[in-house]
Amino acid sequence: MLIKIMQIYMPEFLKRKKLKELFCLTADAFETEMPALRGLAFRECLWKYAFFSKEQAELCLQQGCRVEEIKSRLYHNSFLFGEKLRKSLHVKTWDESVEVLKTFYQFIGIDFEYDGNKAFVIRQCSFSKYYSAEVCALISSMDEGLATGLSNGGRLCFTQRITDGSHCCKGVLQNEDIAAEQSLDCKGVTIRGLK
Repeated sequence: MLIKIMQIYMPEFLKRKKLKELFCLTADAFETEMPALRGLAFRECLWKYAFFSKEQAELCLQQGCRVEEIKSRLYHNSFLFGEKLRKSLHVKTWDESVEVLKTFYQFIGIDFEYDGNKAFVIRQCSFSKYYSAEVCALISSMDEGLATGLSNGGRLCFTQRITDGSHCCKGVLQNEDIAAEQSLDCKGVTIRGLK
């Protein structure tokens, strides 16, 4: 019921609250302070988030920071965020977790479509206007963590991205049972099953 309500209408204050949480977990992963958001409307906050995450990722990549460590923190923090969403919305099934993921993406400007049989496609992404391929590859650790936390063990893996010059993002979204039986192979990076 909560998921259906969220799909129909999400109040501005609630969207800002969730976006602020996204800011916090991103700032924490990059070990920096988050910018002030007081008085900003949701759209302004979203724009500011795109620039903030881009700036932090570029700084990390330029300075040769420990990229894998930052990816791990981004994944971990967004996993906890997804887990918290799952519990607060009483998500019980795989289909419900996919619906919440789709709805969350929608409110941050990402058009996420899932075919119900592992494959997903993103035809429009508000962040693709700001992110380079390298920044996107770094920040997408958050997508992976969010999907795993929301679904209680599922896996999301990109096989192509808009920021790489493709006309859309594509990938695989598998539930725990499938992911446990086989490996996910994404652009040469194999993610082993969970069990």
